[in-house]
Amino acid sequence: MTEFELKFQVDPQHRAAVESAVARGSSRRERLQARYYDTTDGALAAQRIVLRIRKEGRRWVQTAKAPGGNALERHEHNVEIETAKASDVPLPRLERHAGTPVGALIDKALRAAGQAPAEVLLMPTYGTDIRRTTREMRTGDARVELAFDRGEVRAGDRSHPVCELEIELKSGSPQSLLELARRWRMRYGLSLDTVSKAARGERLSKGIEYGEAVKAEPPSVDEDMDGPQVFRAVIGACLAQMLPNASEVAAGSPDAEHVHQLRVGIRRLRTALREMADFAPAIDPAWEPALVDAFRALGRQRDREHLQKTVQPQIEAVGGPPVAWPEPAEPEPAPAAVVRDQAFQLVLMSLIAASLPPDEQAADAPPAEQQKAEPARKPLRARLAKLHRQVVRDGRHFEALEPAAQHRVRKRLKRLRYLGEFVAPIFGEGRAARYLKELKPAQDALGEHNDAAVAIDAYRETANQDGSAWFAVGWLSARQPQSALECRAALDKIAQARRFWKSS
Repeated sequence: MTEFELKFQVDPQHRAAVESAVARGSSRRERLQARYYDTTDGALAAQRIVLRIRKEGRRWVQTAKAPGGNALERHEHNVEIETAKASDVPLPRLERHAGTPVGALIDKALRAAGQAPAEVLLMPTYGTDIRRTTREMRTGDARVELAFDRGEVRAGDRSHPVCELEIELKSGSPQSLLELARRWRMRYGLSLDTVSKAARGERLSKGIEYGEAVKAEPPSVDEDMDGPQVFRAVIGACLAQMLPNASEVAAGSPDAEHVHQLRVGIRRLRTALREMADFAPAIDPAWEPALVDAFRALGRQRDREHLQKTVQPQIEAVGGPPVAWPEPAEPEPAPAAVVRDQAFQLVLMSLIAASLPPDEQAADAPPAEQQKAEPARKPLRARLAKLHRQVVRDGRHFEALEPAAQHRVRKRLKRLRYLGEFVAPIFGEGRAARYLKELKPAQDALGEHNDAAVAIDAYRETANQDGSAWFAVGWLSARQPQSALECRAALDKIAQARRFWKSS
């Protein structure tokens, strides 16, 4: 079966309230003790496959899970295990999952690692000890299970506390589940989390606390898709980058790369919402302000670090004085607080809803009521052509533009790049890759030019308290005209790039 669920971290101050809310009505409590297994070389974990034996009350269950169609779906197969005595602890057997989608993925993972499934040696890697409170309920047209977990994940002498809520779809519409999740988020301050207990155990076994930053991957699109299908695939790809990085940031990761990749994901998402708006008329205008606020709040720390660790050393290397940087008038929120903010969390849930296919009932309608949408190629070609024209047009007189207008050119160039990456398979990935490669020199030049403009504004503001900052203002400003000419030269070359969306 395929599992669809949302998992949330519960702040300790809300733990009692959430547990009490789940325990209302017909609920049950049980202790879940699990042991997870893998091959000695981690062949299953390498493919994000989970294999566990879990004691649920008095029964034993073997479970295998593997990635599904998106970050929130997983293939799952459960097998109850009979034991001769209640005290017996069963061992895992891969053949219990034979003939299932998970079993096929396990075989594929093992063979890719050069192992014969029938001869694999499985070893325990980590375990969990959880006190779970569950309740099934109806919401809208769906039946869902609420599960509040508290306990710990343990690997050797390392452990990590668990305090989380899972909402799993048992039947009906994911949209109804998401609407329930929004209400619980507003009531209890929950934050979405994509780090499973298994992933947490893997990290503990390796002695690490946070996962690697997740970079963008192209969406799965093809030339036969209509606009709404392309839009959903692109939103899903953006979320596949945003959600894992947001989970790490919300958990307090100090790694700047998590913040950076989350901002890249937000920027890509905003491009999709803007350039594909005709494919999704139900886009909520309220999404944009929440995304912009998070993007800017997460970027302010990056701008300060770039200024102090990159630009200021350059200034001092040419003889400029040190600068006494003033403290912000108001304390900046920590990245974790930005991600856990209610407006941002609610937008994430709305975007998950937007990435899901429409209700299946529409497919059951009589043929006369079904409308086949046209392939997305034509409108996408028009959007790409318009962005290309605008970039080339503004590039011809880039050095004459005001800084704000130059910044708009940079943002438009980014949108052209992201849209090209999104739809490359529709028009031919090889041709698209050659075109996108032609954009890179201009992206780099405009990025450096914009960083200098941001630095000039920051030094000018700092000069109100420390006159030493005027040296940096003058030095950086003197370099901007030449930098603008270099940007124009790079933009001019885009005009000669072969546009991959044009018919051969």
